[in-house]
Amino acid sequence: MSKRKTEHWLIDSLLDTDFYKITMLQAFYHASEFRLVNVQWKFACRNQKDLDLTTLIPEIQRQLEHLCTLSFTDAELEYLAKFPYIKPDFIEFLRMFKLNMKFIHLHSDGKNISLRFDGPLLHVSLFEIYALSIISELHTEINCDGFDLFYAREKLAAKIALLQAEEDLSGFNFADFGTRRRASKAWQEEVLLTLKGQCPTTFSGTSSVHFARTLGLPVVGTMAHEWFQSWQAVTRLADAQTAALEGWVREYRGRLGIALTDCYSMDSFMRDFSDPYFGKLYDGLRHDSGCPFIWGEKAIRLYQDMDIDPLNKTLIFSDSLDVPRMIEIWKRFKGRVNVSFGIGTNLMNDVGNEALSIVIKMVTVNGKPVAKISDEPGKSMCEDLGFLKYLASQYGIDPKTLKV
Repeated sequence: MSKRKTEHWLIDSLLDTDFYKITMLQAFYHASEFRLVNVQWKFACRNQKDLDLTTLIPEIQRQLEHLCTLSFTDAELEYLAKFPYIKPDFIEFLRMFKLNMKFIHLHSDGKNISLRFDGPLLHVSLFEIYALSIISELHTEINCDGFDLFYAREKLAAKIALLQAEEDLSGFNFADFGTRRRASKAWQEEVLLTLKGQCPTTFSGTSSVHFARTLGLPVVGTMAHEWFQSWQAVTRLADAQTAALEGWVREYRGRLGIALTDCYSMDSFMRDFSDPYFGKLYDGLRHDSGCPFIWGEKAIRLYQDMDIDPLNKTLIFSDSLDVPRMIEIWKRFKGRVNVSFGIGTNLMNDVGNEALSIVIKMVTVNGKPVAKISDEPGKSMCEDLGFLKYLASQYGIDPKTLKV
């Protein structure tokens, strides 16, 4: 194992996370169903190949120990309190909040990192983005020996040039979703400042709460898979998706109204979302797996079947995007529905090294398995194949199509 240390702390603010981690934490905090819930999260790397990730473990450990010393500052809490849907009692919960090393289980598993977070939902949920960004940046520094800043700037300039070469991008916008897989925190800041200065009409903000606050950018984000997965353990399995949608409405009353569609496949989502009650309360939908063109056509038809004008709704695409792909999707749907994009790895880790495709997913709630069944084979993550097949049967999905 490597004994190399970075010269700085990779996380020095608890706001250095995606906004939806904060909004989901508040929803969990207020939902009586989750007061006594214990969860387990598991790390996975989808493209490890022959790379020995265990060399990073000593420094991951050290960085996580530092993370667990941090608290939200008064200035950070004042920033969060300005959002009308972030409630005073939750702000006071965050004022006392600290992460704890006792919930972290980190060791070597061959050439893999075995990393799990196991503890009360309210006290381990936030680990996800911090840990992913730590691992991603350590991979850059230790495994790749850094990156060529000149090359990275050239790649960013090429992306901006592609956008500027389009004659008409009216209605086109994209946000940064790249915190979890960034090459480095410093590079993320440089990219954001560059986009803010050079793409003022198309760059719409960032999911990073820290950089939204410090750089004066709009912050974006609503919910992720953990919100839908958690309900599998606290309600009837066949009703879990509907319960999650209703629970979000209960918390935010129509605000933060972008629903994620791929925890149980788009087709099952359409079945549960087809009530105009949801269609009118939610502002739009987010795509995160499967063919974006098929998904977009289904989403438009879903709204039309509810007698809702798709031009009053927004579709957000966030799966494996680059600039040409965003432009292609936008041209397909412009004039038919509002379209927005969240771009992550290709924006924040296109620096000449192979970026790690890393995730940390919830795998149990109160000792029971939970899962997502993605529209893209291979994105499903579950440690109990029997449960995964049963979950598929409850949502009209052919178990033969499952790939874990």
